[in-house]
Amino acid sequence: MTEKFLFEYQNEAEFKKLERSVKKYNMLSYKKLYFDYYPSLRAGTFLGDIIVEDNEKNTKSYELKLPTDMLFIKVHGRLKLKYTVYIDTRMIVLQTIEPEKILLEGHQTELSSYKGVMVSNNNSEKDKFKINLLNSLTK
Repeated sequence: MTEKFLFEYQNEAEFKKLERSVKKYNMLSYKKLYFDYYPSLRAGTFLGDIIVEDNEKNTKSYELKLPTDMLFIKVHGRLKLKYTVYIDTRMIVLQTIEPEKILLEGHQTELSSYKGVMVSNNNSEKDKFKINLLNSLTK
């Protein structure tokens, strides 16, 4: 029987806030994360692109793109899970889910949506402008 990898957090409270925000505003990404990606990571199948590889410490840092709506990506950026694998200790350190700014804001206050995309309360006019601009370019 192979030994599974264990999850640790760089900052657990912050990471859990980001996870809850993903669950609330992007259920597809959350389901893929919990039911597909986390079990694969625990089993030792590391997903995503390698960002940094440290042979001295025997670690690899990954960036895993989560499924997201294209309009959301163009307005706020792609949802990405960043994690580091410590091969010797069989540990995975979950670092963050990006874009942190909109996800943390979504955790603190209820975000509104405009044409199906969540809009920041702090920069709502800017986000609405981006959405309208992108919609007009696609027509």
